[in-house]
Amino acid sequence: ATVGQYLNETAVPALALLDAGYDIVLATPNGAKPHIDAVSVSVDHFGGDQTAFQRAKDFFASHPAMNDVRSLRSVVEGGLDGFVGVFVPGGHAPVVDLMQDHDAGTILRHFHTAAKPTALLCHGPVAVVATLDDAPAFRKALEEGDDAGAADLARDWIYSGYRMTVFSASEEKIAEEQVLKGELFFDMEKALRSAGGDVSVTDKNFASNVVVDRELITGQNPASDQAMADALIEALDRAAA
Repeated sequence: ATVGQYLNETAVPALALLDAGYDIVLATPNGAKPHIDAVSVSVDHFGGDQTAFQRAKDFFASHPAMNDVRSLRSVVEGGLDGFVGVFVPGGHAPVVDLMQDHDAGTILRHFHTAAKPTALLCHGPVAVVATLDDAPAFRKALEEGDDAGAADLARDWIYSGYRMTVFSASEEKIAEEQVLKGELFFDMEKALRSAGGDVSVTDKNFASNVVVDRELITGQNPASDQAMADALIEALDRAAA
């Protein structure tokens, strides 16, 4: 099966942003169009709404905003001042690629320093560790179960003490058993806590949950797509006012 980003986690916020009058630039580490996770191509992720599901599929397949893809490096080199916000959808790409991508770290640091809305959904929030001085070493420490080493590498993290959420350990367990048929390298909650994040998740699995702290907006799971999009648009509108 193709793992990648979730259709609803990409399309629902992107469509909401376009509907609210914002332009979108889609960027990936290598500038290639991202894969959509095959598991996510289901009307179930759209509350059974066939029209919304079809709109999302058509949007991702054919809308210019989803096909004129740039590399993160080209976005950094082109300058970040013209961007008013950043959004990272979920899926497993953030865990593998973004959380140790130098350019992703540069981009997120810019938005943090400028206090510009920074939204991340589901597995997406783990990408914020890309802002560490040595994110690859931090990730390696997590994989090896070296909690002390990870904490040491995360000293003076820019998001230390921020309230945030992420796909929960119990949700991940269900996903691993029913969908992935395998395990991730480490637990997202633990990764963010090791870095210094104040992580909270819902008691009920797959219930919508959005946490906002300063510029950081995080959504816990696929069900949080619309609520996170609403919070992001509210923050963008407030910044523009």
